[in-house]
Amino acid sequence: MMKQGTRAPEPGAGAEFRAGFACIVGRPNAGKSTLTNALVGTKVAITSQRPQTTRHVVRGIVHRPDGQLVLVDTPGLHRPRTLLGQRLNDLVRETLGEVDVIVFCLPADQRVGPGDRFIAQELARGRTPVVAVATKADLVSRERLAEHLLAIADLGDWADVIPVSAASGYQVAALADLLLTHLPVSPPLYPDGELTDEPEHVMVAELVREAALEGVRDELPHSLAVVVEEIEERPRAEAARSDVPFLDVRVTLFVERDSQKAIIIGARGARLKEIGTRARHGIEALLGARVYLDLRVKVAKDWQRDPKQLGRLGF
Repeated sequence: MMKQGTRAPEPGAGAEFRAGFACIVGRPNAGKSTLTNALVGTKVAITSQRPQTTRHVVRGIVHRPDGQLVLVDTPGLHRPRTLLGQRLNDLVRETLGEVDVIVFCLPADQRVGPGDRFIAQELARGRTPVVAVATKADLVSRERLAEHLLAIADLGDWADVIPVSAASGYQVAALADLLLTHLPVSPPLYPDGELTDEPEHVMVAELVREAALEGVRDELPHSLAVVVEEIEERPRAEAARSDVPFLDVRVTLFVERDSQKAIIIGARGARLKEIGTRARHGIEALLGARVYLDLRVKVAKDWQRDPKQLGRLGF
């Protein structure tokens, strides 16, 4: 579990402390993971320019004097083409029925489209209040933002509509204030300082997958799965500096075809080495230790459509 160093301040005397869950939804690449990280104040969800980066529900925890907001970042809702896509959609729908408020992300730099309307129809079936958020508000002019906000308002019966920029911090705090009003009066759900309940091995796998997705061809993101095989601490006598733990982290990257394996490895292993270097920095920061990262690439043919292989890969 990731924690921050300082304790959350205690709520003021007589204040009603609120705590609950907010689910962040939207079509792929709508800025959901970036918004989650901005609200929490640190990285708890991987981000990428590639659609369908998120594969797991990641919870980020926002600690405030007046409440605790538990954010649930989900895979993007989309019209599925594979069994994996169906399972990711099922994961989102299951989550929607278990939260106190839904955050619907619609990027301001893109027109409201069929994908947004598909999600709006899904949300209209439930009773959970929905806050519609115009993400990436810093990327467009005021006129374009106003136009986008009107289009969002016409799309459904929302509890609130608000523009936000996770990159610049514009109205991130205001959004947190707004979401807190939709939560029930409740004691804290998580201990002070805890930022996510995601297991360390899942976070490590996500950091490796994020590094592997940088600069690759369009078909690879959907075909890439990452499994952490082992995280083992070396005996102190074998570490060069006994004051810092040294971990051996063994990870397997699964793709569907030999051609994709070649993309991941690169010429003479150069790309795989680059992935390892990029991921290792994030893993060391996450685990608070030096890391030897052993990456291996294997082919699991058509795993997205194979129920047995999906189960083995954690879906």
